[in-house]
Parts: sequence; structure tokens; C-alpha cells
Amino acid sequence: MAERILVVEDDPGLAELLVEELEAEGFSVRHALSVEEAWPIVESWQPVIVVSDLRLPGADGMTLIPRLKALPDAPEVLLITAFGTVDQAVQALKQGADDFLTKPLDIEHMLLTVQRLLNHRRLRTEVASMREQQRSDDFHGMIGHSRVMRRLYQRVRQVAASDAPVLVLGESGTGKELVARAIHQESERATRPFRAVNCAGIPAELIESEFFGHAAGAFTGAQKARGGLFKETEGGTLLLDEIGEMPLDLQAKLLRVLQEGTIRPVGSDSEVSVNVRIVAATHRDLESLVDLGKFREDLFYRLETLSISVPALRERGDDRELLAQTILAELTRNNEHQPVFSPSAMDRIYRYPFPGNVRELRNAIERAVTFSEGHSIEAKHLPERMQKDIDVAEPQTDSSSKQPLRSLNEVQQEYVSYVLRETGGNKRKAAEILGVTRRTLYRWLSDSSDAAEQGKQT
Repeated sequence: MAERILVVEDDPGLAELLVEELEAEGFSVRHALSVEEAWPIVESWQPVIVVSDLRLPGADGMTLIPRLKALPDAPEVLLITAFGTVDQAVQALKQGADDFLTKPLDIEHMLLTVQRLLNHRRLRTEVASMREQQRSDDFHGMIGHSRVMRRLYQRVRQVAASDAPVLVLGESGTGKELVARAIHQESERATRPFRAVNCAGIPAELIESEFFGHAAGAFTGAQKARGGLFKETEGGTLLLDEIGEMPLDLQAKLLRVLQEGTIRPVGSDSEVSVNVRIVAATHRDLESLVDLGKFREDLFYRLETLSISVPALRERGDDRELLAQTILAELTRNNEHQPVFSPSAMDRIYRYPFPGNVRELRNAIERAVTFSEGHSIEAKHLPERMQKDIDVAEPQTDSSSKQPLRSLNEVQQEYVSYVLRETGGNKRKAAEILGVTRRTLYRWLSDSSDAAEQGKQT
């Protein structure tokens, strides 16, 4: 179905030209002489773009903007203004207009602007669709519908039904804490506390007290008793992040908690029963640490009873785009204009290996949002490491079978000719397939004819 454009213009000659040129590009076009005449068409026909003169009889084009932008599926608004009223057009942009053109009109520029607005509208629609898809694909804060992620969700549901310890494995930045929280939310402990502690972030002299609590007067500064993380998480789930960094003596005490369900606060002579599920997470190879004597073998096997591996971002296929769009929407939710990724930026996101995984992706997008201008995030706005060419191994071929190198213009003309043949010479259809205007296609064909004529003369 042709995209609908409403032209609001009281100059008959200009209106006829606009309608003719837009229809030649394949759009469905209607014309109104005034705001009063335009509004019934807007309500019944629902155009995707309104091209309106700023100066109109009666109410001017400025009055259209708030009414159009208040519609549920607001159209793009392109204003036409005389050179002397550019300041007024800028004010219109601030009120919600999407772009403006000055008279006398450059028709080619007008058509390109219309196409750009349509592309931006399509991108907004895709982002909205992805947000809706995100809501259906969001699994306790984890976003993705790739095969490896669906398998992860299934694994989380399976282990959530048990009370046994869980070991969550994965590279840094993959979202191991999100997995731990999902296990908690899917379990019968969901209404009880969830706490996470980084085993590498607690000073060695305080770590035992942090975990098991202490009695009053157990050490200098311990003026009153404290329950510790295990007691504070009673009935719930405790995430021990970076468990590979836990000191060996504490590992022995943790094993005792797992086996007997009791703790002994620092400075106390009695043990206290606790009911806490342990989820441990690490990016390190615990088996190698066991071989090096840096991790207890018995604790490793106790934790490994139930294990979950979180996939790296590079293994998640199209989840990259869904994640990128979701992060971008989150970072710019308060912006007046929602930026979109250009094809070049999205290509870099697809091709870059992301050793830092989702965390690195988020940081890269946050940087791009900070340095981008306008509505588009380009590849140049991403971190420099992502702008470098990704090495791709070239296939080994026999040198005798290599094709001679040709100019880009030769390749383009050959492809244009191929598309024209496949469409039976239909230039409008060929232009649609090539993604250009018919004017551009005619120019290419003219350039090709000129080149061919020069070739004959030489």
C-alpha cells in the first residue's frame, strides 16, 4: 500500500507541482487549501506525512502542529516557509515539527527530506515493536529470545524448583547476578530476601563477621551483636559473587553451612541454624583453581551439583540488536527526540566481539548517546575500538581464477542493468528495489549512456 501524504498549500501552482512529484515517487497524495479543509482529511485518511505551508488563509500551518502531534499515530510534519520567516519555522520545530523547507523549493531536496522522514518513522516503529517484544521476552530482567537464552530460561526454572546450591558460570558482564535473581524469583523463596555480596570486595579481616555475624565485644568496635548476611537473608537467597576469590579458611566454613545449615557468629560459643539458599557465581575456572590448591575440591563439587552457564553476547545472535535498542531506549527515555542507530552503527554492533559482553555494550551505547548529535547514532560515535575494521579471513583461491578488479561505478551500472532486466524495464519498481528516487535512477542511466558513448568514440 502506497504511503499517504497530505499537502496543505493554498498556492495552486505549487500544490500541483508537489502533488505531481510525490505521486511520481509512488506516494498516495491528497491536497487541502487550508487548515480547516485539511483536518477532516487527517482524521479520516490518517496520512503518515503532512507537508504544509506555514502561511495559509485563516489559521496558519503553525496551528496544525500541536493537533497533529496529539494524535495517537502522529504523522511527520514538514513545513514550507518563505526565506523571511525562517525564525518562525525554527520556532515551529521547537513545537514539534519534524523539518522545514524554504521557498523557492528544491524539489529533489524536498523528495529526499520526505524519504528521510519516512525512514525515521519506520525506525521509530521498529523500536516501538522491539520494546513490545522486549516486554514479552523479558525474563526477570534478562532480555533475549535466541536459542541459547531460551535454554538458559528453561535451566533457571528447573534449578529454581530445588533448594540445592547453584553455581552460575560465565564471562564478566554476561549478567550472572540477573540469573541469580531470576532463580530466586522463580523459586518458593521469592517473597523472602535476596542479597548479593562480592567476595572480592570485603576486607579479609571483616569477611567472616560480614557472613556469619558477631557477638557483642567479639573484637574492637563490635559494641553490639550483628546477625551477618546469612541471618539477614533468612528464608531467602544469598548470591556469593566472585566466589573464586573467597579465602580458603572461609571456604571451609561455608562448606559446613551447606552441609549442616548452621553458622557460628564470631566471638560466640553456640551455633545458629539458618535457612538460606546459596547461589555462587564466578567468571574463573574453579577446576583450575582446585588444581592450584586455591579452591577447596569438596566445596567445588558441592556447588557444582547444579550449575548454569550464561552465554557470552557474541553467542546470542539477533539478541544484540534487541539489547542495543532496549539499552538505547532506556538511556534516552527522557530525551525530547529518541535517537536511532544508523545502519553503520548497527553493523559495528553486530561484528564487534564484545569481550566485556552486555556490560561493554551498555557502556558503548552510553558513550554514543553522549557524543551523538541529532537523531542518529553513527559508527563514529561508538568507542574507537569498535570503529576498527574487523579482520575477516579471505577464502583461499587459485590466483588463476581471480576476477579482474573493477571500479565501483562499473559494478553499480551492472547491478542497475540487472534490476531493470528483472523488473521488465519498470523504472519505478527498479528505483524502489534500489532504494533511490526515480530522478536518481534516471541520472545513473544517463551517466551510463554518456560513458558508453565516450567508450565508442575512443
